[in-house]
Amino acid sequence: MAVLAAAAGGALSAPAAADGETPPGQVRGQVPGQVDFPTHCLPPQEAGLPPADGPTTARITVDNPAPQVGDTVTVTYQVLATPAAAGAELPAGALTVTGRILLAGAQSGEVTVVGDRRDDPVPAGAALPAVTMTGTFTVTAPGETTLAPGGYTLHTSHPMDLDTVCTAAAAPVSGRLTATPLPLANLRSVFLAAASGGPGAKVKVTAAGFPPGAAVTVAGRAGAAETADRVAATADEHGVALAELPVTDKATTAVVAYEGTAWSASQGSGPAAYTVIDATPPPPGTQKITATVEPGALGMTQAGEAVTLGAVPYGDGGAAPGRIGTVTVKDARGGPAGWSLIGKVTDFTGPGGLRIPGGSLSWTPTCAAAAGSPSPCTAGSAGSVGPDGAVLASTPDGPLVGGTFTVDAAVTLRVPPYTPPGAYTAVLTLTLS
Repeated sequence: MAVLAAAAGGALSAPAAADGETPPGQVRGQVPGQVDFPTHCLPPQEAGLPPADGPTTARITVDNPAPQVGDTVTVTYQVLATPAAAGAELPAGALTVTGRILLAGAQSGEVTVVGDRRDDPVPAGAALPAVTMTGTFTVTAPGETTLAPGGYTLHTSHPMDLDTVCTAAAAPVSGRLTATPLPLANLRSVFLAAASGGPGAKVKVTAAGFPPGAAVTVAGRAGAAETADRVAATADEHGVALAELPVTDKATTAVVAYEGTAWSASQGSGPAAYTVIDATPPPPGTQKITATVEPGALGMTQAGEAVTLGAVPYGDGGAAPGRIGTVTVKDARGGPAGWSLIGKVTDFTGPGGLRIPGGSLSWTPTCAAAAGSPSPCTAGSAGSVGPDGAVLASTPDGPLVGGTFTVDAAVTLRVPPYTPPGAYTAVLTLTLS
């Protein structure tokens, strides 16, 4: 009977190191992340052998030490030496291993890692060879997360399925990663009570989407330059600032609101169109003839109300692909302000309240402008969507903007291995401003 037995009296002779690795027993620190920790290995009852205690030499590495929230990180857990040994000869392919990696710091929890079957046979009583396990997890929090080795289970399938369970005590940190947060979408906007007025008229302005208590400047604009029209306001607890802007500069064609000393794309709103009506009387013997082109609205429609992603197999996990319902944006305002279409997604909730983080959903957007549209359309960057929002598509500010645009996106949900079977549902919200 081939079993995995625990060798009493401490660790056995160490296995040969993998290519590029320092053999166990060398001075610690020569291989970054290599650690030793006490291990208690309990052989199966069928082996008739006592448990053994001894050090495990291990190393944890990550494929991306500086991910962004929502990224999927692949972790590798190498057991370079273990107190467990083969109680009888193991044929090729009879040994498999599973383990746990413990997360702490910015993100806590466990990662299950799995090793492939060993192809080499193991002689009876020999120290078990080095094994490598891999797994993945989704980054859910910014900051530093530490990774420490946990327990592992050595499984043999010859001549029957038997397990040797090795538990770890006080394992030191073996790996680290530092995650950066997702970039936040700029949802600042400005609305005018009137789109025109005579020189010196006061227009009521509502600026929204600012941090509560922020000092907000409301200013007139002519193209990309500010005019002399300016007033200060303060955002309330809801992030809304109210102001009355006297428009005395005849060059003013739009109004913006922003934080800081000058307007910027990250801390300012898009422009809202405003026209200063020329009150100069016509010369004697002449008449003014006025024709009006009325501005319309900015709006969108979306095909379908639900998105069904592809299925992934239990155990393997992987990418669940799909597409959002096609969005049609129509901008008939006729002013200088472009628009942004922002998407936010909640966590995916499954059976028993189990969750897959919303940051695990990524997309690759596309956007096309219809023929004759004055504005070009720019698709958002491919990447994670997440609960804080990402840009699906946008058009720039300009002297005169507008048009009809078709927006689409391929989406992928990264499902961790061994996610319990069932349907997982989230809500994707699109905001046009």
